[in-house]
Amino acid sequence: MDLTIDQLRQIMPASMRASSFLGPLNAAMREFGINTAQRQGMFLANVGAESGQLSTLVENLSYSADRIRQIGNASPAGSRWRSLVPRAADLAGNPERMGNAVYCNRMGNGDEASGEGFLYRGRGLLQTTGKTNYMALMMALGIDCAVHPELLEQPEGAARAAAYYWHANDLSEYADAGDFDGVCDIINIGRKTAAVGDSMDYAKRLAIYKNAKQVLS
Repeated sequence: MDLTIDQLRQIMPASMRASSFLGPLNAAMREFGINTAQRQGMFLANVGAESGQLSTLVENLSYSADRIRQIGNASPAGSRWRSLVPRAADLAGNPERMGNAVYCNRMGNGDEASGEGFLYRGRGLLQTTGKTNYMALMMALGIDCAVHPELLEQPEGAARAAAYYWHANDLSEYADAGDFDGVCDIINIGRKTAAVGDSMDYAKRLAIYKNAKQVLS
């Protein structure tokens, strides 16, 4: 079933881009079988939470030095974030430098000097990140996003990338089983965890989902 503009605006009342996304979201959900109220509700809840209700399609990598230290010191020893603590002052307020530092030599990206960490930073409704994932999208969808990453900042590319991620990770099975926490885990953490509610902004995701269930019922 397709969403109406009134339904999308009720589910994401803070969105100023609902009319731009309505067609692309409906087309993407049809393409990848997100075709029941429960599937759509869980999908839209995570899309809404990850994108600031369709407003943020590029990862914000502008961190203060204090925030870099806070995240780094809370991260495990030997982790990428922990290694950035001594460089906090140098990285603060410089999104390009930060992206290259935090994402270099990961997810198919080259070293810091390659610039690929920043180039392939999170984009789209579910924040596709890393050269490997951009290449996978390009192969699967025919979107030339590895060469033109900005295509994931457009409604059609952003919606198709999000729906493809849902499909590729079998999230309809979790949705059909009523496992909202599992859907959130896989989207935000990358795997199903034993704990309930440990994905980032879980309360926000849940609030949008509860609203979506009422709107779509």
